Amino acid sequence: MSARVHMIVGLGNPGPEYEHTRHNAGFWFLDALNPSPPFRAEKKFYGEIARLHLAGQDVWLLKPDTFMNNSGQAVLALAQFYKIGIEHILVVHDDLDLAPGIARLKQGGGHGGHNGLRDIISRLGGNGFLRLRLGIGHPGDKHKVHGHVLKKTSVDDKIEIERAIERALAVLPLVVDGELQKAMNRLHSQQGRVTRDE
Repeated sequence: MSARVHMIVGLGNPGPEYEHTRHNAGFWFLDALNPSPPFRAEKKFYGEIARLHLAGQDVWLLKPDTFMNNSGQAVLALAQFYKIGIEHILVVHDDLDLAPGIARLKQGGGHGGHNGLRDIISRLGGNGFLRLRLGIGHPGDKHKVHGHVLKKTSVDDKIEIERAIERALAVLPLVVDGELQKAMNRLHSQQGRVTRDE
């Protein structure tokens, strides 16, 4: 078994102009959890927070409002305040290397060029947190990546991403409970396309 999850971070950019862009897939995931009470802004944590009772425990939910490149500022603030170790954190983010409709769980690893992950790894001083990767597809040209992630999804891609989120939500209680391998087996057995080598 892996460590239980005490904090789930969804990555994205704040503001209505970014709400429907691919880079905000992490925010979409947290919104789909529909916590009650809902998210509230908390300045000392540089973002919006909520709590959710899941798998027999309370879990903190965090949507940083620092913009993607400084996501680690919010993650570090909440983790330090509540003394949450890096192994108890799940980060949900968009992933260029997976096609829309694919969700993958992973522990550790590099940032893969994702600036949000890069900043979190830098500020936490390690990469041992869990990740939930939500595929958004690759534009096929590295020079088009910036525009791709900050562009609104097509209707078809949004439907596929929402389906991936639904499948990931179904295994989230297992992840929170520390049953990562069981959750991975269940989630990854779903059919789907990978745009590039994982």
